[in-house]
Amino acid sequence: MKLLSFTRLGKTGFGAVVKDGIVDLTGKLDPEINSIKELISLNMENEAEEYIAGKTKDLSFSDFTFLPVIPNPEKIMCIGLNYLEHKKETGRPDVDNPTIFTRFADSQVAHLQPLIKPDNSDRFDYEAEMAIVIGKGGRFISEEDALSHIAGYTCYNDGSVRNYQRHTSQFTPGKTFPGTGGFGPYLVTPSEVGDYRKLPIELRLNGNVMQKATLADLIFPIPRLISYISEFTALSSGDVIVTGTPGGVGDKRNPPIYMVPGDIVEVDIGLLGVLKNPVIAAPKL
Repeated sequence: MKLLSFTRLGKTGFGAVVKDGIVDLTGKLDPEINSIKELISLNMENEAEEYIAGKTKDLSFSDFTFLPVIPNPEKIMCIGLNYLEHKKETGRPDVDNPTIFTRFADSQVAHLQPLIKPDNSDRFDYEAEMAIVIGKGGRFISEEDALSHIAGYTCYNDGSVRNYQRHTSQFTPGKTFPGTGGFGPYLVTPSEVGDYRKLPIELRLNGNVMQKATLADLIFPIPRLISYISEFTALSSGDVIVTGTPGGVGDKRNPPIYMVPGDIVEVDIGLLGVLKNPVIAAPKL
């Protein structure tokens, strides 16, 4: 099942993808379930699948505007240097534990919405990543049980403002400018994905392939990420873990290549769909 969040006629909602459109699930299973986050917090994905079985679309894709898959996550935990080729191009040493930084919810934009190039940087870089959304929360989750805590998988573009990222050894200042993180289009449930390690991941900038790998290339696999993060914080339904980017980032090319207004950037992860965003200049304040 593919779920998405949307806004229409001034109201937010969520739905499931069917042929040529979506079934609107907002308030349909329960009047209190009006978002993906509320659905997965109550573990009602199976009820949603049963509800949409055999149904035709309520809305065409042109009838609504996408929202980030989870518009209001409590936590966005991002993993750095988690593909060997990317670690090599940065010259970073091997580490025993994942490198982690955070994003804020207001840094995210939806599928088809513009990524915003900051006006105080010309080093706005792309990063194709797969994100997971937590369904069942917890602390001290074992690696053996970790996959059962996943509500679904989605595409992410961890747009990075490289000069701010490198002001100190902490990445966060360059990773959470407003409107720099693409998130979507869908949350694809584990039953549809199967073995996530078989998924390809590719980033295209204006149609040119800039990054290409598979999820099997992760240095720290997803069970390790979930287990490790849950050692120092409780994971909750709707939390997002962005799992790392392959080699080929623009900042490490010769000459460097950065995103500029007018660009179109796509993150393609096979079964998860294609996250597509135009790039625009930040509005003048």
